[in-house]
Amino acid sequence: MVQIAARAAAFAALLAAPPAVVLAADRPVTIVAFGDSLTAGNGLLAKDAFPAKLERTLKAKGVAVAITNAGVSGDTASTGLARLSWSVPAGTEAAIVELGANDMLRGVDPAVTRKALEQIVQRLTERKVVVLLAGMRAAPNLGPDYGGAFESIYTDLAANYDLLLYPFFLEGVAREARLNQRDGIHPTVGGIDVIVAGILPKAEELVARVKTKRGR
Repeated sequence: MVQIAARAAAFAALLAAPPAVVLAADRPVTIVAFGDSLTAGNGLLAKDAFPAKLERTLKAKGVAVAITNAGVSGDTASTGLARLSWSVPAGTEAAIVELGANDMLRGVDPAVTRKALEQIVQRLTERKVVVLLAGMRAAPNLGPDYGGAFESIYTDLAANYDLLLYPFFLEGVAREARLNQRDGIHPTVGGIDVIVAGILPKAEELVARVKTKRGR
């Protein structure tokens, strides 16, 4: 009888523990991949797009995440800003922001791109969303002045807002014919694998920042 009473008391104590406290550290980190066609997975199956492959890779390493694909083909930084509030919903803990490639391809004034990206970053940080900024490089034919003004957007924002930065989203993929589709712009399945492998350490750091924030 004494043993039964002791077990019952222990079980009652367990039930009384706040479940949110017990489970908070283990629940998946909610991440939105917010970008253009490079995020959306233009020309690929949904399972082969960057967000889905990154989620599977992280889970295979024992990192609990839930990544939403909020990529829209053709988006510039400005059109991304216009849909930010509903593309990155309440409850999102982290965002991978990948925008600017279409601005560059269209020759948009870097000042316009900078302003829009900064507003995106400001709004997300105000909402306590942890940000990983994925940078982009300018095509050489746009000239050194344009290239310098464009590429500095990402390094400046990362420094000014203490963001995680992956300097070039297409690192190891750009201008590699075997890793790009026929348009020479959008990665193949193999190209996405290269991107995921490259950005993975930053994605793990993103998750770590979220978990640190949870514990405050």
